Amino acid sequence: MALSSVQDFRRILFWISWLQESTMSPGDQGLVFLLAIALFAICAQISQARVTLENGVKTMVYLSPKITQQPGSVSNKFYYDIEFPKGHIALKSFNAEVVDEAGNPVSLQETYLHHWVAIRYYQRKGVKGTKYNGKLGFHQSDTIIAGNSGVCNHGLSQFFGLGSETRKTSTYVPDPYGIEVGNPLEIPAGYEEKWMFNIHAIDTRGTEDAMGCTECRCNLYNTTVDEYGRPLKPSYSGGLLCCYDGLQCKVKNGLESVKRNLYLRYTVKWVDWSDSIVPVKIFIFDVTDTWQSTGIHDCLIEFNVEPCTTTGLATNDCTSTRRANVSFPSAGDVVYGVSHQHSGGIGSTLYGEDGRVICSSKPIYGEGNNAGDEAGYIVGMSTCYPEPGSVKIANGEIVTLESSYSTAKSHTGVMGLFYILVAESSSELNGRVQIHQEPIVPIFLWGVAVFGLAISAAVVVAYRRRKQYDDGYQFIAT
Repeated sequence: MALSSVQDFRRILFWISWLQESTMSPGDQGLVFLLAIALFAICAQISQARVTLENGVKTMVYLSPKITQQPGSVSNKFYYDIEFPKGHIALKSFNAEVVDEAGNPVSLQETYLHHWVAIRYYQRKGVKGTKYNGKLGFHQSDTIIAGNSGVCNHGLSQFFGLGSETRKTSTYVPDPYGIEVGNPLEIPAGYEEKWMFNIHAIDTRGTEDAMGCTECRCNLYNTTVDEYGRPLKPSYSGGLLCCYDGLQCKVKNGLESVKRNLYLRYTVKWVDWSDSIVPVKIFIFDVTDTWQSTGIHDCLIEFNVEPCTTTGLATNDCTSTRRANVSFPSAGDVVYGVSHQHSGGIGSTLYGEDGRVICSSKPIYGEGNNAGDEAGYIVGMSTCYPEPGSVKIANGEIVTLESSYSTAKSHTGVMGLFYILVAESSSELNGRVQIHQEPIVPIFLWGVAVFGLAISAAVVVAYRRRKQYDDGYQFIAT
């Protein structure tokens, strides 16, 4: 729900629950129920009214569904139909961070955000999710993933997604560009556009080996099978198959297991769509892509880094660089680029066929203990914003992705992804985006009117309670 109304909704749910158990007269129950409905309406309207507008860009802050964790626990769930701006719009940025129930940022040293991804999809109208083996899902025919423009064939269909680096990595799409969504001409007949989250968070409080837990080392999770019960290969020492939802990383003996609720707080910026906006496509490259050897974009997503030898340490040559060559399926101007790496990462670079640098992105490591500056963790990635039209990629051009990691020690389940935004042409630039703020005064006035009605109902109930007391009746609350 929108962040501004979280506490209000909780209070209202409490009073509705109390109402159901109370011994109030039917008339008073009706009035209090009317009060609850009115407050729900007010919260919904306030939520929408809190959309801010600055330099033509709208901003809204939301909270994901609740994530309940305890020391060592893993949460890796899909959340369907998350709150998201409606209509035909151009997305300008999508930022997120983990917070507690009070809205305070949570340190990576307590809860490691392995990754979060936001995926656009189309769902058949009128269809609700069904539980399969205790998990909510949809029939394949009822759901269509509206993925990005490639290049991987599966597993990387997100529009946005980061990990521990989320707090200090820019996702802003510069003017006059935007990521187009909500176009009614692109939504299949009988379907509606929605968004989902996959959030993978690992609680490392009190664990024996916090960094090992974040790297999903199988021995720390005491698992030999994947989440579907299939045996893991003996050579598989760590990665996503060993830290799926519901697993527990080893904690120190005698540690008290204290549960807490967390949320992914996400901020979306957008503008209403107009002809002045130049659309960009999202491309994601993976250094484990098998295209060069198989001709198929089978992206393995993760890999391990083996430690260097003692000789290597002595010569300060403890670096491992992995490469992948890919044929670019389109053509256009690069307007943004960023890589995704795990702890131990040194940086990634995307090269053109002639060896030119398309974009180079390096990690920012924390140096302290505060949220956003955690020592030993990647807390940000540098980004590329080329001058419009200055960095081009040709259709069919072979691009090379390099991802480098330190091999001073071993790492399991690391990643080497690279995101770029590409505009098909730079000849369509029509200046800065222009939008007009939607009127919120009528919404506010409507909210005031409903609030007045709610207060009136509350006053009537209070008067009746006092009347009962004066007449010798006792009001009993359970």
